Amino acid sequence: MRIGLIGDHSASVVAHRAIPVALQRAAEERELVVEPEWLATEEVESMRLASFDGLWCVPGSPYKSMAGALAAIRHARENGVPFLGTCGGFQHAVIEYAQDVLGWRDATHAETTPDAARNVISPLTCGLLDSEGLVRFVPNSKLATAYGALEAGAEYLCRYGVNPEFREALVAGPLREAAIDEGGDLRAVELDVHPFFVATLFQPERAVLRGKRVPIVSAFIAACADA
Repeated sequence: MRIGLIGDHSASVVAHRAIPVALQRAAEERELVVEPEWLATEEVESMRLASFDGLWCVPGSPYKSMAGALAAIRHARENGVPFLGTCGGFQHAVIEYAQDVLGWRDATHAETTPDAARNVISPLTCGLLDSEGLVRFVPNSKLATAYGALEAGAEYLCRYGVNPEFREALVAGPLREAAIDEGGDLRAVELDVHPFFVATLFQPERAVLRGKRVPIVSAFIAACADA
């Protein structure tokens, strides 16, 4: 099973160390062999994305090429390819949806264009840097199903999230809220017209470095196997 990891790999990023381990553990649960491949964002647009069984847009933004990351996310969304986005992957999944589904061609990210008129991703009121908190899953969401619960602990390393000004329009459908934090802020989204398209602002993969199972990665691998 080939999984494309969209992002610019760095051994210094904790999530980048965790992701291959989380994928391996999840594949072992189903007696599968997984081959993750890092896809540098500057090279994504020239690659044959159809050869991958699943795509994961990983933490580590700003990416070297936003266009490359968005192209890979669009490929997954339009072609029914199982997709997981975490942290920066969540942010860019929202941007891609805003641009290509809602038609907001000027939708972008305040980290790279702080003065833009439509930053659908904006600075968090309180940065979530190496912090933990509780997230509540929307009933019947893929996250709730994967975790077998309506809440779970979450780990973060980010300064940006969905701009509250655009939240209602963004999640009016088919993109849906999948998790919120204790303050009611949006922390995950899912596409309800896609076999598996889940994006979380938190980084669930980090738990594997403490020996814990990562349910959403297991669900992602299951979706890739069944696609």
